[in-house]
Amino acid sequence: MATTRILKIALDTPLDRYFDYRWTESPEMPSLPAPGQLALVPFGRRSIVGIVVAIEDSSDLPADKVKDVLAVRTQLPPLPPQWMALCGFAADYYQRPFGEVAVPALPKNLRALQSTSLDRALKKLAKTTVLHDPAPADAPVLNEAQRQAADTIADARGFAPLLLYGVTGSGKTEVYLQAAARVLQESAQQQAPAQILILVPEINLTPQLEQNVRQRFPGVAIATLHSGLAEGERMTNWLMAHLGQARIILGTRLAITASLPHLKLIIVDEEHDPSYKQQEGLRYSARDLAVWRAHQLAIPIVLGSATPSFETWQHAQSGRYRRLELRERAVKDAVLPKVKLIDMERDKPSAGLTSNLISALKLRLERGEQSLLFLNRRGYAPVIACDACGWVSSCSRCTAFMVLHKPDQRLRCHHCGLEQRIPRACPTCGNIDLQPLGRGTQRVEEGLQQIFPDARIMRIDADSTRRKGTAQAAFESVHRGEVDILIGTQMVAKGHDFRHLTLVGVLNPDTALFSQDYRASERLFAQLMQVSGRAGRAARKEGGNPSEVLIQTRYPQHPLYAAVMGHDYERFADVLLQERQQAGLPPFIYQALLRAEARELQIAIEFLQQAATCMEHPGIIMNDPIPMTMTRIANVERAQLLVESHSRPALQAFLKSWMAELRVMKTRVKWSLEVDPVEI
Repeated sequence: MATTRILKIALDTPLDRYFDYRWTESPEMPSLPAPGQLALVPFGRRSIVGIVVAIEDSSDLPADKVKDVLAVRTQLPPLPPQWMALCGFAADYYQRPFGEVAVPALPKNLRALQSTSLDRALKKLAKTTVLHDPAPADAPVLNEAQRQAADTIADARGFAPLLLYGVTGSGKTEVYLQAAARVLQESAQQQAPAQILILVPEINLTPQLEQNVRQRFPGVAIATLHSGLAEGERMTNWLMAHLGQARIILGTRLAITASLPHLKLIIVDEEHDPSYKQQEGLRYSARDLAVWRAHQLAIPIVLGSATPSFETWQHAQSGRYRRLELRERAVKDAVLPKVKLIDMERDKPSAGLTSNLISALKLRLERGEQSLLFLNRRGYAPVIACDACGWVSSCSRCTAFMVLHKPDQRLRCHHCGLEQRIPRACPTCGNIDLQPLGRGTQRVEEGLQQIFPDARIMRIDADSTRRKGTAQAAFESVHRGEVDILIGTQMVAKGHDFRHLTLVGVLNPDTALFSQDYRASERLFAQLMQVSGRAGRAARKEGGNPSEVLIQTRYPQHPLYAAVMGHDYERFADVLLQERQQAGLPPFIYQALLRAEARELQIAIEFLQQAATCMEHPGIIMNDPIPMTMTRIANVERAQLLVESHSRPALQAFLKSWMAELRVMKTRVKWSLEVDPVEI
C-alpha cells in the first residue's frame, strides 16, 4: 500500500497560514519530501510553487478538501533550516506571512511551473569546474590601523558585531579582502567549507567590487546577486550559493536572503545607506537582517562606513558593537580634501554656478585633473512656470511637480511616471513665455557646455544610465581619465575610487536643512561626507595643491556645514543623538507605520481612525492619522498612522495582535505596515 503524508506548505499569499496537501508515494514521487524542499501544488484555478515546512500524518481538514501535490523538486537540495529560520524571523518581525517572505526570496525561474530552467542550470553547474583555492593574489601592505582591523575581524569567534569606522579613502575594502582571505584560508586548513557575504547598497557599485574580488581571489568561485541580473543568471548564481560552490557572494540587499549553508562572515559596506531598506512589498532592512543572521549563526559581521547610521553608532557607543577605526587615508600622502563654503548671497550664481566654483573648475581643466559636480536632482528643471498667472507644471495624478526633461522635450512625473509634451503656452492664461525654475543635472550640463565648450563633460544619473550596462561603461570612462567634468546625482557620491579627481562642487544642498523628515540632516551630512571623499584619493603630487570640496550655500553659518568642513562626524552624531533622545526619536524609541491608500483621502483617514481604536494598547503611543507628505500618487490618496513604544518587545507583541485584528477588518482601503520606518 502506497505511503501517504500531509505536507504543510508555505505559499506566496497574504493569508497568514500554511496549506495542507496530500503526498502519496508513486514512481514520480518515490521519496518522502523533506522540510525546505520545493513543491508544485494546485491553488484555486492555478498551480504554484511553495515550500514544504512540515510533514504530518493527518490533516484537520476533511479528506475531500485536501488536494494532491503535483510534483516535488527533488533535484534541488532542501533549503537549510537556518534559511528557514531567517525567513521565519523576518516574517515575525515585519508582521508578514511566512510564505510572503520565503517564496519571493527565491529566484523567479526557481518558482516556475516547469522545472526546465532549474534542470538546465543544475546540469550546467555539474559540468563546471568549481574553484576552491583560497590562496589570494598579491595584496598591498596594510598600514597599522588596517592591519589591526583585518586581524580583529579574522580572529573574531562567535557572534561579533564590528563597526569599521573609517574616513573615506581609508582602505576599508582592502581590510574586507584581507580579512576574507584569512577566513577562507583557515577554513581550508580545517577542511571546512566557508562562505563570505559582502553587501553593497547599490547595483552600480557591484562591478568595481566584483573586479577587485576576482583579481584578489582567482582560485575561488564567486557569485553576484542583485535585481539587475537576467533571471537565468540570477538563478545560476543563487544555485552556486545554495550548493556551496560559491565561496564569496557579492550583492545588494536581496542577497541577504540567499541560501548560504556555509556562511562564516558577513560584511555590510556603507551600512548607513538607506538603500538597504526595501521600500515596497516586504519592507525589510538588509542591514538589520544581516545582524540577526550573524547572531543566529554565531559568526562575525562587519558594518563599514565613514558616516555610520545613528543606530549603529549608538550601539558602538554603548558597547554592543566593537568599534574599529581607520582615521587616515590608505594611500600614502593622500589627504582628506579641504572643504570650503561659498556664500551664494555674496557670490551670486550664474547658470547655477558661482564665480568661485567656475574658477576652480577652470584651474582643474588647465592641470588636466578631473572635477565632480554633485546635484541630487535629475532632469533639466524641477518645474516650469508662468510668470503671468503663476501656473506651474503640477502632475495631475500626484501631489508633485512634473519635471522638465529638455533633451526629450517632455514633462515627466518621477513618482507615477506620467509624461506629457511641454506645452507651447500656459494652459491657464495662454502666455507663451514659460520659464524653467530651479536646476537639475541636465540644465547644469547645458550650462557647463556653454562655459567650457572644449571640456569633456559627462552626466551620470538615472536618466543617462537607463539601459543595462550604461552606468558601468560611464564609470569606466571616468576611471580611464576620458572625462574632465562629471555631473551626477547620488549614484556618483559613494564607493567609487576616482584617482584623478581633485575637485568636488556641491550644488543646492540647502533644501535638506529644512525638511520635516528628522533624518534629513543625518542623510545630508552623510551624503556630503561621501561625495567629498571622492576627491584626493590618490597621492598628492609634490608641490601640488590639496584637493578641494566647494559647497554652494545660502546658509554658511549652519552647524551642519561646520561639521562637514571639519570632517567631524563624531561630534555631529553625538549632538544629534542627544537631540533625538530628548525628543523621543529613534534610536531611543521604536516605531511602526500603518499606511492606507484609497480613492478618497477621507476613506483612508477613517480606516486609520478605526484601526487606532480597534483594541486596547497600554504602553503603546498611538499618534493621530494624518495625510502622507506625498498625499496623492497616481490618483491614489495616502494617509498614515504612526505607532511608537519605548520597548521593542512590547511593540512587537502589540503589532502581532493588532495585525490579526486588521486582517479580519472589512475595508475598502489598501493598507500596509512598515516596522522601523525610515521615511515618515
